[in-house]
Amino acid sequence: MSTHRIECIVNGEAQGAEVPARRLLSDFLRDDLLLTGAKRGCETGTCGACSVLLDGEVIKSCLMLAVQANGRAVTTIEGLAQGDELHPLQESFMQCGGLQCGYCTPGMIMAACDLLANNPGPDQDEVRHGLSGNLCRCTGYAQIVESILQASQQMTEETKHGN
Repeated sequence: MSTHRIECIVNGEAQGAEVPARRLLSDFLRDDLLLTGAKRGCETGTCGACSVLLDGEVIKSCLMLAVQANGRAVTTIEGLAQGDELHPLQESFMQCGGLQCGYCTPGMIMAACDLLANNPGPDQDEVRHGLSGNLCRCTGYAQIVESILQASQQMTEETKHGN
């Protein structure tokens, strides 16, 4: 099988590797870079557990080849925190009980990052629509939606106050 050299930025750090032509981005992140936040779920793009940001937009990493990330920026759940300070979405998921088993949580948070970047003040229906590509079998979504709305409010207040 042929291999290709890729160079990309992952969570703010330059990464380079020789990867098989058919290597999925999800496998590259998990197996080569040991970033296990993006989960292997359905591997068909249905569940959203493998969601990451590619150049700031949410994608399903199980549907993308690693070579397609060449020259691009990937952000995983591990890249959201600033040192020991959690991202507001990570914090609100803990505070509001937006997670139970935690399997879908990284994908939900990454989808929410994309949603809030494009719509900083969504209502409940907009949050539910923004999460439509992500499945959770534990929470019934109420706490997930509440978590995102709380984070949205916190992030809006921080922006107003210049934090």
